[in-house]
Parts: sequence; C-alpha cells; structure tokens
Amino acid sequence: MYVQPYLFFNGRCEEAIQYYQKHLDAKLNMQMRYKEAPPGDSMAAKANGEHIMYCNFTVGDSVMMASDDCVNPDVKFQGFSLSLTVKDVAEADRVFAALADGGQVHCALTKTFFSPYFGMVADRFGINWMVIIPQ
Repeated sequence: MYVQPYLFFNGRCEEAIQYYQKHLDAKLNMQMRYKEAPPGDSMAAKANGEHIMYCNFTVGDSVMMASDDCVNPDVKFQGFSLSLTVKDVAEADRVFAALADGGQVHCALTKTFFSPYFGMVADRFGINWMVIIPQ
C-alpha cells in the first residue's frame, strides 16, 4: 500500500504542470483532457473540454496525480504541504526561488535544528511546499 498526492486545480492544472516541468524538472507521464473522455461520461459533460481530466507526473522519484476539478469550482489547497527534498543549497535556492516567484514565502530558507536548510512557500497555484535538505 502507498499514498500518492492528487492535486485538484481550478482550470490551471496544465499551467502548473508546465511550470513544475520547467522549474522542478517534473516529467509528465500521462495526460488526458475532458474532451478525450468516452462519450456519455457525466463528469466530462460538465467540464471545459480543454481542462485536464487526469494527469500523472513525476518529481524526482515521486509520482503525483492532478486534474482540474470539474465538481468543486472553489478548489483551495489547505491543511497540507508537499515536502521537496533536495541535495544541496544551490538546488534548494533554485527551486525555492522558482516556487516563490508569484507565490508567497511562509518561512525563508534557513538552518534549523532538523535541517541544514529548510524553507516553506506557497507557489503561484496555491500549493504549499516545504523545501528541505536532510541532515
């Protein structure tokens, strides 16, 4: 058994994945638009056909799933963060700056008792990230 993050966006899923591809070296494994759903699919009938019905992407060794939510138009990312483990200060600075661009820094990168370099940021899509170098 394992748990995988599934992110619901409000019409910005494709933009977010492209941003993560550019700045986090994410790899898009699979993507399907609502217009590609089988005829008669009730969820797809309610959605914008160009929006993402499902995608699967990889960041580092982690596989995540995402889509544009066609059921709940008021998607909010609350109560969780994605923890992004990086190998060194240069990588931490690079990804943190990219995630902070258009987002909001909650805790600047700094040394803590549990990490030599740790920071928290919400990206431009509202996803909360924790960037960490493990001890």
